[in-house]
Amino acid sequence: MQITNKYFTGERILYGLKDAKLEGVTFGKGESPLKEARNLEIKDSFFTWKYPLWYDQHIKVDNTTFETMARSGIWYTDDIKISSSALQAPKLFRRCSQIDLEHVHFANAEETMWSCKQIRITDSTINGDYFGKDSQDIFLDHVSVIGNYVFDGAKNIEVHNSTFISKDAFWNCENVKIYDSVIDGEYLAWNTKNITLINCQITSSQGLNYIDNLTIKHSKILNSELLFEYCSRIDIEVDNALVSVKNPISGRIVAPEIGTLILDQTKVDPDKTQVICNNILKRMDSSDLNQTPKVKEYEI
Repeated sequence: MQITNKYFTGERILYGLKDAKLEGVTFGKGESPLKEARNLEIKDSFFTWKYPLWYDQHIKVDNTTFETMARSGIWYTDDIKISSSALQAPKLFRRCSQIDLEHVHFANAEETMWSCKQIRITDSTINGDYFGKDSQDIFLDHVSVIGNYVFDGAKNIEVHNSTFISKDAFWNCENVKIYDSVIDGEYLAWNTKNITLINCQITSSQGLNYIDNLTIKHSKILNSELLFEYCSRIDIEVDNALVSVKNPISGRIVAPEIGTLILDQTKVDPDKTQVICNNILKRMDSSDLNQTPKVKEYEI
């Protein structure tokens, strides 16, 4: 079936549509226009109202706009590919799987991509808080993210050539690998297990704390204080001076210089962390606690 240059309004107007190509179609006011659809190709079209693609399967979308009121737009849908499209609405993906996004722009990705699986995003931009919460099996390449709390509680993440401007990114995650990327934001990756950063540039106030199995290689950590607090099984090799390191539990740190190294024997066993460094400007232990820099309280 071919549907071309049509304007539709009304609730569930094309409910259950199957094996169809839609081109130049605009869906005006009316909820769930393509609910329970199968095997669709959508091109050069506009979704202007709520819940456009729910409980769908095998959907291809190209050069299409999801306007601001197309909120909560793609839920419970499996096998969807979207390319060269503008995604303006919040809460756009929930409980979906097999998602392939290429050259898309999320203008407001607030609470988007929650509890989804098998996600691939390339050459795209994402703007909005709480993107990717509790999702898994995620691949990103050449993606720009501006928005806080990205990928909270997510699992099995691989990232290449990307940029994150994000407070509290990668919290409560498992199995994260990030290559050739830039990360800028406070409190990076707390309470995460198995995270690797290769050839990255990182700026994070009190970031990289409470992590089990942290690997950083061929990277720079800039303007970041009180690093690696209560981190275990760390393997850190950085190319620049570190501002301060506080109470790592175990592992190895290699850096040309550390401004302040804090190892409080009442909290951790210093012998379990190997520190290889040409110059440590200041060392502090339990006897120096009254000199410990005041830690800024975490703001929720």
